[in-house]
Amino acid sequence: MSENLLEVAGLNKRFGSVIVAQSLFFHVRKGEALGIVGPNGAGKSTLLNLINGHETLDSGALNFDGKALNTLSSSQRSKLGITRTFQIPRPFSGMTVFENVLVATNFAPEKLNSKQRQQRALDAIERTGLGKYMNTPAGKLRLLDRKRLELSRAVATNPRLILLDEIAGGLTDTELPILINIIKQMKSEGVTIIWIEHIVHALVSVVDRLMCIAGGNVIAIGEPRAVLADPKVIELYLGDDFEIAGQ
Repeated sequence: MSENLLEVAGLNKRFGSVIVAQSLFFHVRKGEALGIVGPNGAGKSTLLNLINGHETLDSGALNFDGKALNTLSSSQRSKLGITRTFQIPRPFSGMTVFENVLVATNFAPEKLNSKQRQQRALDAIERTGLGKYMNTPAGKLRLLDRKRLELSRAVATNPRLILLDEIAGGLTDTELPILINIIKQMKSEGVTIIWIEHIVHALVSVVDRLMCIAGGNVIAIGEPRAVLADPKVIELYLGDDFEIAGQ
């Protein structure tokens, strides 16, 4: 059996004259964390939408643990263990944290009874440090806690693959390590991760490999610091004065 959980082969997607994916090939191994960087408009978020079924691809193949995804809906992919967070948190603002996470348990791959769903929701909330906000309406949470809620809802689906879309954006320097630790914990438990992020030092602290895409193409993929030192990546994305924070 292949060690790859996700295989992307010859993926193509365009919106009119705008090419967001042009014969993309890459894979993600089981338990691996793959980071994705690239300039604005490079198609990074669209790539996540193609993987989880929010967008349909023009051509190519997506395989998840040997199973073809092309014809499966987003909800069907969720039942396989694929979940996604969004750059701008999208909670049900009038519902409590617990109610938001409870709703997410409906998308878990396995069938759960009412008691199991409640326990799954409670566990996810505790894992992301939201216990004291259990009964707080989601609309009243600060940004860090809305980001935690995004992760909590994803965790409640018992994912095999989680797609993170700029989950660290907007956080302060003191808030960022809290979020990174939650993601590291998920990785340590065997969850496979694809993470788009502009805060590069956050990515480097977690991911096993880094991929840079631009113009619908893979510019470089491999060990994170090697990718960040690639002249093409520096030219197209980072700029000559780039330095990784803390190095």
